[in-house]
Amino acid sequence: MGNPSTRTSSKSKFGSSQPSETSFKRKQGVFQKDLQRMMYGFGDDPNPLPETVALVEDIVVEYVTDLTHKAQALGSQRGKLSVEDYLYVIRKDFTKLNRCKELLSMQKELQQAKKALDEELLEKFK
Repeated sequence: MGNPSTRTSSKSKFGSSQPSETSFKRKQGVFQKDLQRMMYGFGDDPNPLPETVALVEDIVVEYVTDLTHKAQALGSQRGKLSVEDYLYVIRKDFTKLNRCKELLSMQKELQQAKKALDEELLEKFK
């Protein structure tokens, strides 16, 4: 246990101007099962400590909330929030930007394949 003034919080890592505890109330543990599986997939223990999972969940939720607030500030100028707002916010992090673009491309391909399959099935049963 160190001096409170020397400890850093996760909010300072992400540049959040709002404290996460007072800005909103959320249900704790919503993503814990998914995070446990993801942590295991990235080389952690199959059953990580609950404290570790809770910490990772807090960091992820805070990051996504901060990212959404930034994107919402851009979207409010136009009156709506869009995917492009998120891409603009992460534009300087090329790894995240490229991964997002890749996932969006895969989503589009899956939608097209599903549409083609649905049309094929409709033709088959006419």
